[in-house]
Amino acid sequence: MNSRTAARLTCAVAFVSACSTACARGELNILIWSDYLPNAQNVARFTQIEQIELHTAILDSDDTLQAKLLSGHSGYDVVYPSSTYFSQQIGAGVYQELDWSRIPNRGNLDAVLMKKIAEQDPGNRFGVPYVWGTDGMIINATRAREALGKDARFDSWDLILQPQLASKLHRCGISMIDSPSDVFPIVLAYLGRDPNSKNAPDYEDAYKLLLKVRPYIDQFSSTYLGDMAGGDVCIAMGWSGDVGVIRRRIRQAHKNFEIVYVAPKGQTGLWFTMMGIPKDAADKENAYKWINHMIDVEVAADVTNAITYPTAVPAARKQLSPELTSDPAIFPPPETTKDAFVFAPIEPALLHRITRLWLQFKAGRS
Repeated sequence: MNSRTAARLTCAVAFVSACSTACARGELNILIWSDYLPNAQNVARFTQIEQIELHTAILDSDDTLQAKLLSGHSGYDVVYPSSTYFSQQIGAGVYQELDWSRIPNRGNLDAVLMKKIAEQDPGNRFGVPYVWGTDGMIINATRAREALGKDARFDSWDLILQPQLASKLHRCGISMIDSPSDVFPIVLAYLGRDPNSKNAPDYEDAYKLLLKVRPYIDQFSSTYLGDMAGGDVCIAMGWSGDVGVIRRRIRQAHKNFEIVYVAPKGQTGLWFTMMGIPKDAADKENAYKWINHMIDVEVAADVTNAITYPTAVPAARKQLSPELTSDPAIFPPPETTKDAFVFAPIEPALLHRITRLWLQFKAGRS
């Protein structure tokens, strides 16, 4: 996923070290995306109440996590995989099946989201959602209207996938996620196909559509935030939680851009960052305590207030800033979530073919 700063994590670890081995009755090793920890006070409260020495490592990519898990010696008690990788890893048998009775805060979790997750984790047997989001379009409406006209509508993937519109937005910059596993399912949904299709011809059709707009794609990037905030890109296929970061950077730069987020109905992908316990976890009891702590209402609210990705704990919304709760980019309308598809893992042989098509597309080869 997108890059995250480690400043808050460093502060949190400083609080954790205050407990250290002098008061610890046990240890807990977690592998987590930077900035995904709650604030230092909440982390310290956990370590002091439970008397657990917490060791954190920064997760830099899902591929790194997958390699550690498949080795059978991950060295971690709780990990934070992205949902697409998570469902693959379930199939590989690397996770401990959850005993939900050991997670008293389980009732805090969003029932609708749990049902969505069950599409990839049947029965919700292996994972607990931490934060979630959608793939959609982040639009600098100020600059996009300059290219399309003041009455331009921002409600469809047509803006990126139709040559007549993309050619105009090319003037102010179009960015596409450099990730075939994100882009192809969206294009398939746009074409009315199964976004998680297992049929190679569907991906060939998606590739043909993408080729038509290739001349107008200015960059392939998963780190487009700076370009959006600076006005160098006016539309990006991106992640919902980045909207808050972009708006914050625009304010800091004293610019006057209107940023909107669009999740086209029925053509939006839903993803989750999960919490799972590896089978080789050394201290599963403490892992359960940590997971339970992370879906506490106060802790969940703290995380969302900090990183602007929505929590899977609905009751936490009462403790969020109005700026977040009223923003459909952060908390999309219920109908958007209901109609969204969940990104599914892609079989290795098909993934190889899709990756080849992606490289050809980026190179502009038919």
